[in-house]
Amino acid sequence: MSFTLEICAASVASCIAAEAGGANRIELCDNLLEGGTTPSYATIAVAREKVKIDLYPIIRPRGGDFLYSDLEFDIMKKDVEICKQLGCNGVVIGILTADGRVDKHRCKELVTLAWPMGVTFHRAFDMTDNPFEALEDIIDIGCERILTSGAHNTAVEGASLLKDLVGRADNRIIIMAGAGVRAANIATLVKTTGVQEFHTSAKAYEESHMVYRNPNVSMGGIPGVPEYGISVTQKEEVLLIREKAEKALQEMKQ
Repeated sequence: MSFTLEICAASVASCIAAEAGGANRIELCDNLLEGGTTPSYATIAVAREKVKIDLYPIIRPRGGDFLYSDLEFDIMKKDVEICKQLGCNGVVIGILTADGRVDKHRCKELVTLAWPMGVTFHRAFDMTDNPFEALEDIIDIGCERILTSGAHNTAVEGASLLKDLVGRADNRIIIMAGAGVRAANIATLVKTTGVQEFHTSAKAYEESHMVYRNPNVSMGGIPGVPEYGISVTQKEEVLLIREKAEKALQEMKQ
């Protein structure tokens, strides 16, 4: 068995840390608190200049659901074209219909537009009404992998479905586990699910250098989020996750 580690990075600094920590691939996002949205042109361009590992920006014009208007879909198509122009290795997509199924027509259009880049179908998969039907639809569309938490808030909670999805996929598509993947649980996930690709931010909040701080204002309006903290991927955490995963794989071979 092999092991692939993808880091969800929300900045160029996080991309650099991910590569230094031994990540295989980066999902480049903005707005992690909304589940990730498409990063700016400049962020994608500079990230591509700074790191050599595979770079997959997310194509998601806003937070919220995965049912998009015609205008939003036009934006998504343009972003796919931009990623191709900037030399990205792939993109990350996910569009659903109102009844909770994969929008095969629109997703296929994005996959075709993205070629020869690779395409990952993101955790919109976890919001579908039938994961096994969605699995077959995504295979038919031509995506190379599915990022999923097993239709739960975390991959640990969804471990049983992750294992079933790996079996159903039968090497026709890669199942990548994400959401709540940490150094503390990666070994268990490796051993119990059969998943060989994992997705995590490996982030921590780094303290702001601001001296003056207004305690009465929260710019994001979200309780519990550090107003004077910056979320950045930690190289040491990436290294630790990889170390524990590879150790688990070695134990399974013995």
